[in-house]
Amino acid sequence: MIVRDRPSGLQLFLIVRGSVLPSIRNSLLVTTLLAALVSWTGGELLHHKITLTAIPFTLMGLPLAIFLGFRNNAAYDRYWEGRKQWGELVLQSRNLARQCLTLIDPDTPYARAPGDLRGAMVRRAIGFAHALRQRLRGEGDPAEIAAWVSAEEWQRVRGATNLTYALMLEMGADLARATREGRLDPLLTPALDATLSHMTAAVTACERIKTTPIPFSYTLLLHRTAYLYCFLLPFGLVDTIGYLTPLVVVIVAYTIFGLDALGDEIEEPFGSSDHDLPLDALCRTIEIDLRTALGDGDVPPPMAPVDYWLG
Repeated sequence: MIVRDRPSGLQLFLIVRGSVLPSIRNSLLVTTLLAALVSWTGGELLHHKITLTAIPFTLMGLPLAIFLGFRNNAAYDRYWEGRKQWGELVLQSRNLARQCLTLIDPDTPYARAPGDLRGAMVRRAIGFAHALRQRLRGEGDPAEIAAWVSAEEWQRVRGATNLTYALMLEMGADLARATREGRLDPLLTPALDATLSHMTAAVTACERIKTTPIPFSYTLLLHRTAYLYCFLLPFGLVDTIGYLTPLVVVIVAYTIFGLDALGDEIEEPFGSSDHDLPLDALCRTIEIDLRTALGDGDVPPPMAPVDYWLG
């Protein structure tokens, strides 16, 4: 995700990092060259004059603007929903740490001591966040997860198809164990179980976003309409504005292609491109908060943007 102060003045026209220009430059170049060719030939194609007025582009422009607006709104809803679910995961991870450390009776003096059930549950929540990030991005180092669970537990869960669910089952087993051993008041068990349920719900919502894209037929219709509009636009402008046609066409095409490309990028919010959610930074936030709760002395700092990009 791009994180920077809002640029002003000339910077708005010179910034490339975070712009959609790199992803649309080929389409923009083809459209500009076509507009220049139409201007040079006066709108003739194969010795036939193609005469178009502004009326067809007015009729096409209205539904195209509606389609672009609707699709980008739908894409941003997916982006914002993904961010809300990760915010929920941060919240419930903090709740889990607080509940484990205050409601479950200790079996060792320190929660971070090896074998302590409370510390194991808190550390597992950190591994749970990393597992979700890797599941959503389809990549990652399993060692990032293994570092937060015991070697015995890692052997049990490492081969699971859905590692986040396997870790949650381990979390439920520890909760049942604490209740069974009398270290957790049975009246308080539902509170911790509700926290685990909220964490599972956040994972399920992210999986829903990941596996349910905007219908392809709608995206295809929008792409085709945008390209037809921009490719035909020079023929409708050349008789009116002449040699200025390429300039007007490139501005219109940049807006249309840019909005189209931006919708494509934010439609899938869990990747690692410039406009995706900073899942690494969110996992680091969870790690910092939970390790602080455990009393770890070597807590890493929050992640900072590199070249305005926060991963």
